[in-house]
Amino acid sequence: MVAGLKLQGRLAAALLKCGRNRVWLDPNETSDIAMANSRANVRKLIKDGFIIRKPVAVQSRARWRKLRAAKLKGRHTGPGKRRGTANARMPTKVLWIQRQRVLRRMLMRYRDAKKIDKHLYRELYMKCKGNVFKNKRLLMEHIHKAKAAKQKEKLIKDQLDAKKQKSLAKREKVKAAEVKRREREKEKVHDEKEKVKKDKEEKKAPAKEEKKAPAKEEKKAPAKEEKKAAKEEKKAPAKEEKKASKPGKK
Repeated sequence: MVAGLKLQGRLAAALLKCGRNRVWLDPNETSDIAMANSRANVRKLIKDGFIIRKPVAVQSRARWRKLRAAKLKGRHTGPGKRRGTANARMPTKVLWIQRQRVLRRMLMRYRDAKKIDKHLYRELYMKCKGNVFKNKRLLMEHIHKAKAAKQKEKLIKDQLDAKKQKSLAKREKVKAAEVKRREREKEKVHDEKEKVKKDKEEKKAPAKEEKKAPAKEEKKAPAKEEKKAAKEEKKAPAKEEKKASKPGKK
């Protein structure tokens, strides 16, 4: 602050709401600033830009950025620069969390894109939790292999199903043919039986007629014989008496 401008500096600090060291007075306009002896005049100078509030002094990040860029290249990271154990410098838990988040995010993206179903998602999720996959590349390769294996299994299953259906249709066809053949055989046997039965009936019809005629004659013959026998029996005693009487007369 220029000497002789303490009043203006104090008023400016009060108006700008900062410390006196942050108030900047234009050195080219010292005569005008020295004439300002009230708050209104100082406020006008602030509005005109003759008095400004300097920004807060900060620690420069340039040197840090330069050192960080060098460390990213591998500089300044030797054994002499390391303070603390490896686990203290980069905890294994943090590495585990980062890896799990990457793998799980990838699984969710694949599931949302319908590249994997919910069953494969759950299986791979649990494998990630079991530390099977160390990075995204291994997980992606496993997904491709699993999908190829599943597709191959589905193809084989479809082929087996088609073969099974074909064999089933063939068996049904053979069975239907066998049923038809048996029906034809049954019909043939039935026709033969009917034919034989008819032949027998045709043969029996004349024989019955022949048997009926002699049966009637036989029935009549015994009746005549009985009558003859009865007559002879009646005549026999009369003949005997005549025979007995004939010798006596002699």
